[in-house]
Amino acid sequence: MTTSRTSPMLRTTAVLALAISLALAGCGGAEPAAEGDADAAKAEETAQAEGKDGKPAEKKSEAVPVEVAAVARRAISASYSGTANLEAPSEAQVVAKTSGVLLQLLAEEGDQVKAGQVLARIDPDRPRLEMERARATMRKLENNYRRSQELLASKLVSAEASDQIRYDLEAARAAYEMAALELSYTNIVAPIDGVIASRSVKPGNLIQLNSSLFRIVDDSRLEAVLNVPERDLATMQEGLAVRMTADAMPGKVFEGVIDRVSPVVDGGSGTFRVVTAFPGGEGLRPGMFGRIEVVYDQRADALTVPRIALLEGEGETAVYVVREGKAVRTPVETGHLSGELAEIRKGLSEGEQVVTAGKITLRDGAAVDVLNAPTADAAGAEVDVAHVAAAEAGR
Repeated sequence: MTTSRTSPMLRTTAVLALAISLALAGCGGAEPAAEGDADAAKAEETAQAEGKDGKPAEKKSEAVPVEVAAVARRAISASYSGTANLEAPSEAQVVAKTSGVLLQLLAEEGDQVKAGQVLARIDPDRPRLEMERARATMRKLENNYRRSQELLASKLVSAEASDQIRYDLEAARAAYEMAALELSYTNIVAPIDGVIASRSVKPGNLIQLNSSLFRIVDDSRLEAVLNVPERDLATMQEGLAVRMTADAMPGKVFEGVIDRVSPVVDGGSGTFRVVTAFPGGEGLRPGMFGRIEVVYDQRADALTVPRIALLEGEGETAVYVVREGKAVRTPVETGHLSGELAEIRKGLSEGEQVVTAGKITLRDGAAVDVLNAPTADAAGAEVDVAHVAAAEAGR
């Protein structure tokens, strides 16, 4: 019997081949597992992207940052505001009523003068001589007329001759009075009470007839004329109180009244004249620029919001009210508008929050992020302060 022996090299080769086969088999089994894991991840992402009913899920919208203010009760007034220059209703130009050389100035710009006070004097020599000549003529005719009356009584002169002398005497008297008046014109006097606003002559100047010498302004009472739109015709009444501030005196408020209201509306501009009057003094001067406010209605406890919260357009006035984290467009009916406040007559309740900043990018129902949301304690304090202010205004 023949016995065969296996070589050691052949056994080693077989072992290596078996190891390689096992390694390759292990690698081939892992690859399908990895592909299965990737498919499962994609399926999970798809499930998250779709809703429970298989429809695409909506993306969550970002909240719009806004600022709000509370609807509160405050005192509010209805007013009309305008600008005008102050004017002096009584003003006079002092003119020369005779000619001559100016000898003396008795008043200067800024002086307070009274009616009839002498402001300047013109050389009176020529007018005085004219008056003296007229007086001499008049006296001569008076004597002639007296003698003619005696002769007429004795019938030594005719009545016609006596009448002629009488007529000449009357003419002489008129000439004398005219000369005396001309002499009085050499004293330049103030026609009204007031302050001298300007002086146009100097001593030594030759003054011509009717030339302007002074301008006098009565600053004891000043007026300002407002051109008010015709829609406010019913609200402007005589006697209404007005307030004025002047740029030249910041911080001071001057009180006045409506003095006159024009009954006619200018067809070209659609406005009517309202004349307001202010007492002089306290630094007010004619020509000053004033900002005038006419208050024609006041309410001590009105429901108000900041005026900036109002949305104008689309045929209605509305505001955005924050409710449950969303902005709700709410139509409102407004009343008086005064400064930064607006009266709300319908559409809102006290304590509601209206959007004051960020409303440009808002849409009805949009989610909002309130940046200045007040705490409960602060909100309660604000309401209490508003009620106290309204009560004080009512007193």
